[in-house]
Amino acid sequence: MAGRPGFRVRAGWQRPAADLLAAFGQAASSQVADAMSRLGAMDSGIRSVWPGPRVIGAAITVWCHAGDNVMYHKALSLAQPGDVMVINTQASGNAGFGELLATSAMKIGVRAVIVDGMVRDADALEAMRLPVWARGLSPSGCNKDGAGEVGAIVACGGVAVRPGDVIVADRDGVAVVPLEDAAEVARLSMDVVARERKRLAEIEAGLLVRPEIDEGLRRAGVVE
Repeated sequence: MAGRPGFRVRAGWQRPAADLLAAFGQAASSQVADAMSRLGAMDSGIRSVWPGPRVIGAAITVWCHAGDNVMYHKALSLAQPGDVMVINTQASGNAGFGELLATSAMKIGVRAVIVDGMVRDADALEAMRLPVWARGLSPSGCNKDGAGEVGAIVACGGVAVRPGDVIVADRDGVAVVPLEDAAEVARLSMDVVARERKRLAEIEAGLLVRPEIDEGLRRAGVVE
């Protein structure tokens, strides 16, 4: 591999097949995180820039030097339709992603962009309907001098993300599923969906509070 630690590009990682992504159905980020014993959810600081749709796709990971976005550009050259860009900015207050990169991303077919850091041009991002999650907005731009990596394991929202991991993101936030666990997590996510639908049916039928709540409180000696 060319380059050196902290300044290199990896390519050719495995991506989840379309049928594997389809196995998640319409499971929400919360249901996917519940299926992983409530792990895998990015922290609440990673929020949708505009109230966009639920998305699911394969992670393409980017690790940037603070205040620099050259590796955003390189990652786009490796992106495939349906990919989700997941970016660590080293806690930079500069916005490395905005309308220009977003326009390229849309033409490539990138499904969404998730930035542990700042973005800008929020109105344009919403107008072009590109789903973006970030820590906030900033008008300050970035240089393009390096260093950084594409295709590395990165931290985003307090979760480790590997290239090819399954990303499920919606208005609640972002869940990350390791690719090697994706088939099992898809099945478990569908179990969560089924349980929640069953509970909603019980509520509609008049069972407003689950009986096991009082049973557990009785065992704890809290109620009689």
